[in-house]
Amino acid sequence: MTTEFILRLFAGALFGGLIGLERGYRAKEAGFRTHFLVALGSALFMVISQFGFEDVLKLPYNIRLDPSRVAAQVVSGIGFIGAGTIIFQKHVVRGLTTAAGLWVTAAIGMACGAGMYVLSGAATILVLLCLETMNWLMQRFGTRNISITFSSPTTTDVSNVMQRLRKDGLRIDSYNLRETTIDGKLSYTVTMDVIMKRDKYDARVMSMMEELDGVRVESIE
Repeated sequence: MTTEFILRLFAGALFGGLIGLERGYRAKEAGFRTHFLVALGSALFMVISQFGFEDVLKLPYNIRLDPSRVAAQVVSGIGFIGAGTIIFQKHVVRGLTTAAGLWVTAAIGMACGAGMYVLSGAATILVLLCLETMNWLMQRFGTRNISITFSSPTTTDVSNVMQRLRKDGLRIDSYNLRETTIDGKLSYTVTMDVIMKRDKYDARVMSMMEELDGVRVESIE
């Protein structure tokens, strides 16, 4: 029976590791090690929940235990790990997909701990298909928020930048304008959050900003 338990742990760690490899490849908050350990731990908790109290049940005291009690706590406990991957940054909530991935990875590990290998494998394939398909769709049709900081000597140049961004199909979500004085010369520094197509990101924005005279780009995030 111990060999069967070890097989369940290996299966859970393997399936969780596969999801973790995909998350790590995408440079997400939780990667291979996190998913590997979550699935392995969930499988172990499931085995303990089902078979860890057999010696107690053999005692002549008419003891009854619910074999699902330990496993049920995994569902609640995984929420603490998932919450650690969720952040609110630049008006956007990030990490929800990774948190959901950890949640389903825990479920896959529990299924392996229960000996449901086919179901665990099918769930792993579905998770990977979902993540890869959605990544392809988002790269092709999705949008993303970026923060642009630039400086200009006149408000006219600032207005030209905003008009050029809108003309190029970018939507300005918010912006902040502040005056600064450098070597006795007045300058305007603008920080704006822009929503744009993913396929136009980075190089396209940089080249567009370089085409505008009198504008110095400080950062694009």
